[in-house]
Amino acid sequence: MKKIILSIAVIATIGLESCKNEVKKEITKTEQTTTNKVASTETTFGVRGNCGMCKNTIEKAVNSIDGVTSAEWDKLRKEINVSFDESKTNLDVIHKAIADSGYDTDKTTGSEDAYNNLPGCCKYDREMAMSLKGDVKENENSNH
Repeated sequence: MKKIILSIAVIATIGLESCKNEVKKEITKTEQTTTNKVASTETTFGVRGNCGMCKNTIEKAVNSIDGVTSAEWDKLRKEINVSFDESKTNLDVIHKAIADSGYDTDKTTGSEDAYNNLPGCCKYDREMAMSLKGDVKENENSNH
């Protein structure tokens, strides 16, 4: 009988140690989980364009850049708001990507070849104002 009680006590002790180790492992795993927050830079600048197709092309060009976290072009104001990680990209790269897609920015003229390949509705007036302030109304003649 003593052997049975002793065996049960040994097995219980081993089982408790095993549970303690699993709790320790779970705590260790929890402590190792961390999140890395990336510092994001936000900027807004002018980009010429006319319609929803322009919006898609401009935003696609910017969002394809490694380090860009968001890009939204405002058709009425003719400007884009971009958030990006400065350790991965910079404003010159962003302006160049837009220009390479055929659109003028307030810093760079769009690629002539890319501009000529834009659909007719996207061929904007290369003299149009950008980064418009105040109340901006939709052009009534625009069906885009």
